[in-house]
Amino acid sequence: MSVQNLQPAAARCIRLAVLDLNGTTVVDGGAAERAVAEALGALGVAGERLEAALAVSRHSAGLDRTQVFERLFPDDGESARAASRAFAVAYDRMIAAGCLRPVPGAEEAVHALRDHGVKVCLATGFGRHTQNSVLEALGWMGLADLSLCSEDAGRGRPYPDMVLTAVLALDVDDVREVLVAGDTTADITSALSAGAGAAVGVLTGAHTAGELMAAGATAVVGSVADLPGLLWGREEAAAG
Repeated sequence: MSVQNLQPAAARCIRLAVLDLNGTTVVDGGAAERAVAEALGALGVAGERLEAALAVSRHSAGLDRTQVFERLFPDDGESARAASRAFAVAYDRMIAAGCLRPVPGAEEAVHALRDHGVKVCLATGFGRHTQNSVLEALGWMGLADLSLCSEDAGRGRPYPDMVLTAVLALDVDDVREVLVAGDTTADITSALSAGAGAAVGVLTGAHTAGELMAAGATAVVGSVADLPGLLWGREEAAAG
């Protein structure tokens, strides 16, 4: 997909980029879905019921994982909590086995953003322990100015809480100075609900360009690696 630059005035006003983790800056080869299947299997969910539950999980891409399990066990809070714990254990094991890969150019994009004076927050619907496991596995502790998960903010996507928490934590004056990038419609909804100046969809994860645009994305790019070029044009972004 070709990258269209934001208007110069819009690019100049961006002071914070809130970037999703899984599907946006990181890919896991489907490990998260396998961990969901393992967690549900441990609770006796099998056959057609398991397939239906996995479909719900895929449809809920971008949401807080606890919310996903609450949707799967709407009348059984104990099972929802047990599934969430089992997911974290299974996914941790897969991370330790090396399932994670950075999206090509993601780390360089974070450095380019920060070199241009843009603060960066890495945000996720995973729990804090899982988020730390992801960052440690990639050697990304300290890569960004801030990392946030749903429990840090109170509510996860599609609510605006993580974006607004990042604004407060990083002393950004105006939420319109924020760019949010993610691979799901929940990322876009969260950005728009917060009043972010740019809600950018990326095509390395769960949802298509059509789905992201229908959710209200202000731009869609092939990858998070395209963000510096989106903001400043390819030549200036490369020059830093």
